[in-house]
Amino acid sequence: MKFLMTAGQVSDYTGAAALLGSLPSADWMIADRGYDADWVREALKDKGIRPCIPGRKSRGKAVRYDKRR
Repeated sequence: MKFLMTAGQVSDYTGAAALLGSLPSADWMIADRGYDADWVREALKDKGIRPCIPGRKSRGKAVRYDKRR
């Protein structure tokens, strides 16, 4: 199942904060770099969801993610 979390004009962090608590059960969340934040990754892991989010280019340390997904 795929769904859009936030509209393009809404800050991804604002949308994620509002929606993370009500996410349906899922194995993975595939998102773009706009959702690259440690707190988003931790919130997903706490719900048993594996994040597949590439790191922002400005992130100091590279983030591992499943590029095939």
